[in-house]
Amino acid sequence: MGLFSRKSSSRGHSNGNGNNHNDAHLQPHANGAVKAPFGMNRANSNPAQNAVMPNIPLPKAPDPNIDPAGYLRSIYAVRERSKLVLEKARRNQLRHFHVDMSKFNDTAKFVVSIIKRDFDPNYHEIPPHGRWQHFEVGGRPRVDQLMATWPSTVDAQERTRRLIDLFLVSVLLDAGAGTKWQYKSKESGKIFRRSEGLAVASLEMFKMGLFSSNPDQPFQVDSGGLKKLTVEKMGRGLQVNNDNPIDGLEGRTSLLIRLSDALQNQEIFGLEARPGNMLDYLLCHPSTHVAAVPIIPLPTLWTTLMDGLSNIWPNTRTQVDGVPLGDAWPCASMPSHPTHPWENIVPFHKLTQWLTYSLMVPMQKLANVHFVGVELMTGLPEYRNGGLLVDTGLLTLKPDDQQRGLDQYHMNATRQGQPNVEVVPLFTADDDVIVEWRALTVGFLDMLLEEVNTLLDLKGSNKLSLAQMLEAGTWKGGREIAEVSRPNTKEPPIMILSDGTVF
Repeated sequence: MGLFSRKSSSRGHSNGNGNNHNDAHLQPHANGAVKAPFGMNRANSNPAQNAVMPNIPLPKAPDPNIDPAGYLRSIYAVRERSKLVLEKARRNQLRHFHVDMSKFNDTAKFVVSIIKRDFDPNYHEIPPHGRWQHFEVGGRPRVDQLMATWPSTVDAQERTRRLIDLFLVSVLLDAGAGTKWQYKSKESGKIFRRSEGLAVASLEMFKMGLFSSNPDQPFQVDSGGLKKLTVEKMGRGLQVNNDNPIDGLEGRTSLLIRLSDALQNQEIFGLEARPGNMLDYLLCHPSTHVAAVPIIPLPTLWTTLMDGLSNIWPNTRTQVDGVPLGDAWPCASMPSHPTHPWENIVPFHKLTQWLTYSLMVPMQKLANVHFVGVELMTGLPEYRNGGLLVDTGLLTLKPDDQQRGLDQYHMNATRQGQPNVEVVPLFTADDDVIVEWRALTVGFLDMLLEEVNTLLDLKGSNKLSLAQMLEAGTWKGGREIAEVSRPNTKEPPIMILSDGTVF
């Protein structure tokens, strides 16, 4: 058991756990600029990074022959299952895609060119992929500015809880917004779109107290606040109207309302039913070690999110032994066995991975937490990373699937508010084409990381992490090549009909 105990019911005072040195708060200068304390200037800065870390063993993956649902819900299964599809890809034996491995080096060189353009030679400054960066769109440090408004009596752990509250809701809202939606910031008047627009919108909704049940404390998310949400309230918060439609508004709203029920788990989310209280749960967890800093195994955070949030995902998706698996889907390119039906399922858990990447950052920066086993995380199987593989020619849809997707695009284009220019194949999230594409994305991102580090001549501790390559290279590169290839819509080369809960 760690040295940390659950917080007292009081707020904003030293918690007596030795973290008082983090209680410094951000202060604005006279000109309005924000000065951050040492160690809080970059989204990937981690006060624990210079500490000597003991060797912490990681738990083993569940045995799929004994607990197939537990295995498929684990982080271990994402890479292991996707590798089976990648192996077929390297032999060009896929059902839906042709693979031209001669294009792999071109793809890697394109990613390297993006990284060099923005960071050469300071590759160590690349932040890990996470929600924090989206809040800083346009170069404005919105998270630091938010914290600067909080009094110094709000200590480091409460600051971390508040950011966990904010980041969790923001990530759950971060599904594809569609080609037409935009958000005009109430604070700056600037217009933002896509992930950054959803980030700014969720931040401003958070500051208004939309997700809090306590009128005296707007800067939190709790079960009571989420329970009061409606599609109308969310629509107003996201500035949705007939001329500014967003994909999956009902799905996003339902997700947050279901979150209100999940937060009733007092063991993880405390009596206040706040996402941020998972910090206290993690610090007290039996697997957490305390050396110079708290050391949390990545599977502990993963299991906390998977178990704590399991009720929010639609239960109409794939199940094994009656257990909903979340973002996991049958794939025809996978092995098939009559007595092992789980073998044809590929899990992705994209939103949980995006959430894990995002929540680690404030816990590292503000609560001095060190995570071990981060290498278990995979690249995110979403349309920017996956679109990069198609737009660079590494993957090409087979003709029959291409035509089927185009037919579905034209059919969808007859619906009001749906795109009808720059025609690309369109599929639903559960289509075997999309499942295969996402599995390939996970596998090829691992391959790209190795090649990118080689091309950048980065070795040892200087190598880019997968999270850094996602942030500075593949996700950004996928977006930029889409903007060049389809300048009117900026959509990926394959579109997914989103319900607001997967992409």
